[in-house]
Amino acid sequence: MFKTVSNIWKVEDLRKRILFTLFILLVYRIGSFIPVPNINKDVFTSVNQTGADLFGLLNTFSGGALFQFSIFAIGIMPYITASIIVQLLSMDVIPKFAEWAKEGENGKKKLAQITRYGTIILGLVQGFATAIGFNRQYQFQMVIEPTFWTYLMIAIVLTAGTAFLMWLGEQITERGIGNGISVIIFAGIIAAMPGHIRSIYTTYFVDQTDQVFLNILKVVAIVIVVIAIIIGVIFVQQGIRKIPVQYAKRVVGRKMYGGQSTHIPLKINGAGVIPVIFAVSLLMFPITIAQFWSNHAWAQWITDHLYYDKPLGMVLYILLIIGFTFFYTFVQINPVQMADQMKKNGGYIPGIRPGKPTSAYITKVMTRITLFGAVFLAVISIFPVFFGSLAGLDRSIQLGGTSLLIVIGVALDTMKQIESQLIKRHYKGFINK
Repeated sequence: MFKTVSNIWKVEDLRKRILFTLFILLVYRIGSFIPVPNINKDVFTSVNQTGADLFGLLNTFSGGALFQFSIFAIGIMPYITASIIVQLLSMDVIPKFAEWAKEGENGKKKLAQITRYGTIILGLVQGFATAIGFNRQYQFQMVIEPTFWTYLMIAIVLTAGTAFLMWLGEQITERGIGNGISVIIFAGIIAAMPGHIRSIYTTYFVDQTDQVFLNILKVVAIVIVVIAIIIGVIFVQQGIRKIPVQYAKRVVGRKMYGGQSTHIPLKINGAGVIPVIFAVSLLMFPITIAQFWSNHAWAQWITDHLYYDKPLGMVLYILLIIGFTFFYTFVQINPVQMADQMKKNGGYIPGIRPGKPTSAYITKVMTRITLFGAVFLAVISIFPVFFGSLAGLDRSIQLGGTSLLIVIGVALDTMKQIESQLIKRHYKGFINK
């Protein structure tokens, strides 16, 4: 491994990309401590005790920026929500969006621009809701001089913070290493993990000093579960299903082409951790909004039933993960286009006729392996909820399973990008034997 790390620094382009990514993450962490104007920061002393249960997930994804109400308080969530909406509308809901989705790179740029506009709109809405909601939650003590113009200024600052994060993510994708938005979420989760460890220590060794031996066993069990989750995620993320492909020989001029055998590598979890991020974003949105009108019956019903550790909320969480896994996988890999491309190049799957039978076969295989990957993601996401309840951990710690899943997935994807860069230059990577 040390030799691989040294190889990374030998490649100038790769070294620049990694340093650029680290610089962007440093900017992100600095911004997480810049407060929004007209905010009474003393109020947030109580948030760390009373608000962790409610806003623990959003605070984790923002790297602690929410509880400090910094310029990055609402994080990248508006961008994720806008991306979900645009991708859903591209599935023949809006013909123009569907047309752009089929135009290749040029169409993707147009959809990306629409996503940016949607991010700004959702950011303004969420910025207003966050400022007003927190101010009501804490008896109108958080916002100094709470007028419409004050709320508007706070919403604009928070939206600007989200837009800046979106730009930082795009810069990482273009000039750094990894998927920019995922890397920023990864950095936020990593920054929040020391707080989770501190909470576990406080729960077991400060608040419960009369059960030291039992609490040590619980901590050991937590470590074993974390290791098991890491091993399971790596095993599934690295798993592929190889579909054999044979190319027929053909003569072009005086040269003969084709005749070789190859395979199509279909990942068991082709969507990565994106479905979990999407599912969390959608599930937490109505819960967060409902808390701002906690005195109403409908808001109380949403809070009592839609949280991930409630039966209805857990079912919705599982369905969202499975649904987004299928959706994102088939958006990335189109069996019909794959079959047409193989047919044009004289390729075929042994025992399967080219054309529609090939696309049907690929669809069937993808459906089977994607179902396994989707169920695995759902199980890994909800298992810590049951385990955390048995271990006596609060909600913010129970979310560690989802956070761990995202961290491992993003780390693996980033590592693969570094691996490919090394292999291109004939260096041995992390995974190569």
